[in-house]
Amino acid sequence: MKPALFLDRDGVINIEKNYLYKIEEFEFNEGIFSLCHHMKRLGYLIVIVTNQSGIARGYYSEEDFHHLTTWMLQRFEEEGITIDKVAYCPHHPDISGECACRKPKPEMILSAVKSLNIDISRSVLIGDKLRDIEAGERAGVGLNCLVESNDLSLVVKLLGIDK
Repeated sequence: MKPALFLDRDGVINIEKNYLYKIEEFEFNEGIFSLCHHMKRLGYLIVIVTNQSGIARGYYSEEDFHHLTTWMLQRFEEEGITIDKVAYCPHHPDISGECACRKPKPEMILSAVKSLNIDISRSVLIGDKLRDIEAGERAGVGLNCLVESNDLSLVVKLLGIDK
C-alpha cells in the first residue's frame, strides 16, 4: 500500500477562476509541479479530487471538463509527473439533488483508496476550502492541509522544496 497526495483542483493546482473549463484560462499555481515531483520522489500516488458544479449548473459540459482535464494531465506528463487518478463530482445539491461524491462527503477519496490500494493514514490532502479538509478528515486522511486559494507557498516552504 502506498500513501497518496490528494489535491483539490481549483485554487490548489490552478489559479481559482469561477467555473473554469477553458484551456486558455487555465493557469497552474506556482509550486504545484515542484510539490508533485517531491511527493512522487517520496513514493506518493497523486489523486485529484474536485467538485465541478459548473456541470450541474449548465455552465459547461462533462465533455468540456474532460477536454480540459486531458490537457492538464498532458501538461503534468510534460513536467515528468504522472497523475494516478482524477475524481470529480458533477453535481450540485440544489440542482441535481444530493449525491455521495460532492465534498465534504468523502466518496471521491474513498473510491480512490479502494481502486488504488492507498494507505489513507499516511496520505496527505491539500485543499483551499473547509469542505476539502472535512472530506479528508471523514475519509481518514492522515494529514489535511488548508491553504489559501492560489497560494501553495507555505506547503512548498514547509516541505523544503525549491520552486
